[in-house]
Order: sequence, then C-alpha cells, then structure tokens
Amino acid sequence: MAVDYAVIVVYLAGMLAMGWWGMRRAKSKSEFLVAGRRLGPWMYSGTMAAIVLGGASTIGGVGLGYQYGLSGAWMVFTIGLGLLALSVFFSARIARLKVYTVSEMLDLRYGGRAGIISGLVMWAYTLMLAVTSTIAYATIFDVLFDMNRTVAIVLGGSIVVAYSTLGGMWSITLTDMVQFVVKTIGVLLLLLPIAVVKAGGFAEMKAKLPTEYFDPLGIGGETIFTYVLIYTFGMLIGQDIWQRVFTARSDRTARWGGTVAGTYCLVYAVAGAVIGTAAKVMYPKLPSADAAFATIVKDELPVGVRGLVLAAALAAVMSTSSGALIACATVANNDIWSRLRGVAAGGGGERDEVRGNRAFILVMGLAVIGIAIALNNVVEALTVAYNLLVGGLLVPILGGLLWRRGTAAGALAAVSVGGIAVIGLMATYGILANEPVTYGLLSSLAVYVIVSLATKPTDAAVLAAWRERLAGRGADESGAADPATAPPVPSGAGPA
Repeated sequence: MAVDYAVIVVYLAGMLAMGWWGMRRAKSKSEFLVAGRRLGPWMYSGTMAAIVLGGASTIGGVGLGYQYGLSGAWMVFTIGLGLLALSVFFSARIARLKVYTVSEMLDLRYGGRAGIISGLVMWAYTLMLAVTSTIAYATIFDVLFDMNRTVAIVLGGSIVVAYSTLGGMWSITLTDMVQFVVKTIGVLLLLLPIAVVKAGGFAEMKAKLPTEYFDPLGIGGETIFTYVLIYTFGMLIGQDIWQRVFTARSDRTARWGGTVAGTYCLVYAVAGAVIGTAAKVMYPKLPSADAAFATIVKDELPVGVRGLVLAAALAAVMSTSSGALIACATVANNDIWSRLRGVAAGGGGERDEVRGNRAFILVMGLAVIGIAIALNNVVEALTVAYNLLVGGLLVPILGGLLWRRGTAAGALAAVSVGGIAVIGLMATYGILANEPVTYGLLSSLAVYVIVSLATKPTDAAVLAAWRERLAGRGADESGAADPATAPPVPSGAGPA
C-alpha cells in the first residue's frame, strides 16, 4: 500500500497548495465568493461537474448499481437532468443578475421582502449537504488507513476547511478542476473497464445476474419520480449550484459549459451503475451495497491504480463538501448575519468583506466537522435538507423567474406553508417517505398562486429594476445595484 499512500498524500498536499495559491488571488468579495465572475467554458464545466458529483454520486451510485443493476443509475442521472435543465433554461438569466445568493435574487424580484426566511432554509440545506459530504471521509480513510471514524472526519474536513478558508472560490475552483480530472481518470477510464473485465464482460454479467438487473426501470417508477422531485428540482435552486453559475464570465459560458457538465453527469451515472453491477457478480453477498465501491477498489485494482481511484473518491467528496461549505458560509454571512445586524451586503470595504467571509467559512467549517462527528444517519439528514429546499423554495424561485404576477406575499406564504407542510408530513409519514416532498411542493404551489392573485401586484419600479438586472444592466462589477440605474425600493419593502 506504500505507493497508494504516496498517491493520496501527494493529492492532499496539492489541495492545500492550491488553497495557498488561491489566497493570493482572492483580494475582493467578488474574487473570493464567485472567482471574479471570470471562469471560461472549460474550467466552468469541470468545476460544475465536480460539485454535483460527490460521494453520494460515486460511492452511493456504485452501491445502487450493486443493489438494482443498471437502473441504479437513476439517482445520478436525475442530477444530470437537473443540471441540463438549469443550464439550458435558467443559467444565462441567473448569471446576468450579478448577485451572490439565491435570497438576493428573491429580494430583487419581490422588492426586498423574501429575506431571512428563505436564507434560513437555504442555510439549513447547505449546512446538511456539507455535513453529509464530510461524513463520507470516514468510509474512504477506513479503506486506506483503517482509521478511526472521528479522526477520518477531522482529517478530511480540516483539509477542505483550510483550502476553502484561504482562497475562497478561487481555491475551490482550482482544486475542483484537479478533482474533475482525477475523477475522470480514476472512475471512468480505470475503474469502469477494470470492473467489467474482472466480472467477465457484459455477457458473463448477464448470465450470472437476474434479468431485472438490466431493466432500465427496475428500480421502480415511484423511486424515479422521487429522485426527479428531489434531485432534478434541487439542482435548479440550490445555493451551491447557483454560486457556481455566478462564476461564469458570460451567458454563453453558463449555458454551454453547464450543458457539457450535465452531459458528463449522465455518463458518470451509467458508469457507476455498471461498476456496481460488476461488483455484484464478483461479490454477491456483501454486508451492504455501499461497501461495493471500497471492496472492488481494495481487492481488484493494482498498486498505484488503487491509490488513484481512492483519490478519485476523495476528489468526489471534497468537491461537493467545499462547494457546500462556501455556499453555507455565504448564505450565513450575506443573507442572515448582515440582515440581523442591519448591514447591507457589500456595505464594508473589500478587504473587510473578504475577511468577514473567510471567518464565516472557518466557523461554518468547524461546525460542519462537529455535526458530522455527532451524526449517524446520513441519508435521513440529506433527505430532510432536500425536502425543505424543494418544498419551501422551488415555487417562489421558479415563480419569480417565470411568472410576472407572483408577489412577495405569495413568495413568503409559499416558503412558510411549503416548509411547515414538509416538516409535518415527515413527522407523519416518515423522513424517507415520498409524500412529504410531493404534498409539500403542491401546497407551496397552491398557496403561491392564490396569495399572489389575492394581493397587490409587485410594484412597477421593482419589476423594472428586475428586468434591468435580467438584461445584465443595473449592477456594478461586485454585484451591487448601480444607484444610477436602479429605481428606489417602494416604502415598506425592506428586508424581512
């Protein structure tokens, strides 16, 4: 294992070195939080694919393939579909807004009253996403070093917190590009063909497994529908995803770069399912499906290659973890703390802004590590986060982008009713049931439409400012509204 250890150590050292390099570039709020909005198509595509394909997509995707066969690809496949939909239909408009958070977009669209409530929901989602990604370090380091769970979480989490705190989005972007390359080589170009060959090829796999393992819909229509609700819609509105859209240097980059990343996700989904299916042939009686990835890597790959593939698994976890961490810190600082203090976002000097956001990443990172050590049920935590995100925020966000008649009162009602409905239904049906997100989303939609139609339309000045921002005008380079072009906010439309 000495060669494998060397590969992993070099990889982790490289992550820290890129964090140090990124610190030298992140001199302003825009550079620190959204990489100066300067990423070109190739770097944008790589980093976007890296953040959405985390430990759940890699280790979990292989596990679903082990359990269900080729239809196990559906979870990651729906993630790719969501990224494609975001890129084709919404990313250009989102990038032109020149904001930093989803809540800032809601404030622009509804006149400054979407406020802290939406920020709290998004913060809870990004926090739990970072926690569940951090927990995955325990699985990987256990295979590598037979390491204690707590020590593994602290080690992996500390590296991510370090490079994220040092250079913000620049560090995360650089490390994500390396992680994207490592994942592509490790999973698609090495593990996939080796697993198929070791299993005897597709003919042998078909001969040894039940026919349902090769049924594209074998996992069940209800499960696929739930994946669409949670992951496809979740990709459309998550702060971690939007913050990457904000890094694009142009509309074209956001649209086409995201389309490439979404297509890559579809390929990755199929690859994970095939690897899992091959593992089922080789190891038909593993204690758990999630052990399939680690087992096939540990037992079937040659020295050196094994280290690279485990580095690929680390890359998958680190990219999602760092993206969720900076999103969580950005929301906590810009949408919650600044509002509670009564300070407008961007109100301080650039150096103070960078220092403040860096401090929030450090604090949120320490909190994530602590919660990850204490938490046991990862699936339930992630399900709660996605249910609240989709049930509470999907309707007001997409409604604001697509429906002119939507109002601030309708948005606040949708967030509140959808969130409360999801929590109540999870208590009634269970956290992992399908009903909470389905009925929560329907109740949010109904309330949004009814309350919006029953209340006064959004002020014309607010809508005019919104249209200016959608057209790419009315904002300076930092993302703040240009006072020369932005109309005044009507009386009573301050942050909630």
